[in-house]
Amino acid sequence: MRPVLDLCKAIGYQFTNEALLTSALTHRSVRSNNNERLEFLGDAILSFVIADALYNRFPESQEGELSRFRASLVKGETLAQVANEFEVGQFLHLGTGELKSGGYRRESILADAVEAIIGAIYLDAGIEAARAAILRWFDQRIAGVHKQTHSKDAKTRLQEYLQAKHDILPEYEVLRIEGKAHEQTFHVECRIEILNISQKGSGTSRRRAEQEAAAKILQELQQ
Repeated sequence: MRPVLDLCKAIGYQFTNEALLTSALTHRSVRSNNNERLEFLGDAILSFVIADALYNRFPESQEGELSRFRASLVKGETLAQVANEFEVGQFLHLGTGELKSGGYRRESILADAVEAIIGAIYLDAGIEAARAAILRWFDQRIAGVHKQTHSKDAKTRLQEYLQAKHDILPEYEVLRIEGKAHEQTFHVECRIEILNISQKGSGTSRRRAEQEAAAKILQELQQ
């Protein structure tokens, strides 16, 4: 295992109390002073700092769009990418079972460790130190999230919006297909039952019809 000083250099923060960093890197499989409480704390701090940064950087974005941006930045996949950039897996304290199964590469363990490190920085030096670290780590991702999100199709954006806000998925149903085989028109309905919302779309393929219906739902939700 590499010395934690290497990790401190990578993340751009030197701990006054290195025991906090040790705790942040200790998985529950070790069963002693693990990082679950720090993870809980770091998760809340990360969500707040990212929300604040998005609110100020994108003044024209509405609440729904900001929620989608935040969800894409704080999800486990993104946090695991941050962890891999800092090679966090090489510093983790894992139980024998997790070591054998390659836990130092597991996305959920890496993501939890990043949140725990944020919690540890907060306890070591306060909210501004934690904020500075998060913004350093996420600056390029925050800058690119607007372009990245808008490059996605309507179905993907609708799904991400609903999962971030309500933890639900849209339902699509083909209502009818008109025309001959080589020039068909598909009519599709998109429904979100729990919100009592539905919209219809049509197109020369099922996918295009679903995209149109999803775009109409998005527009309705964002209004």
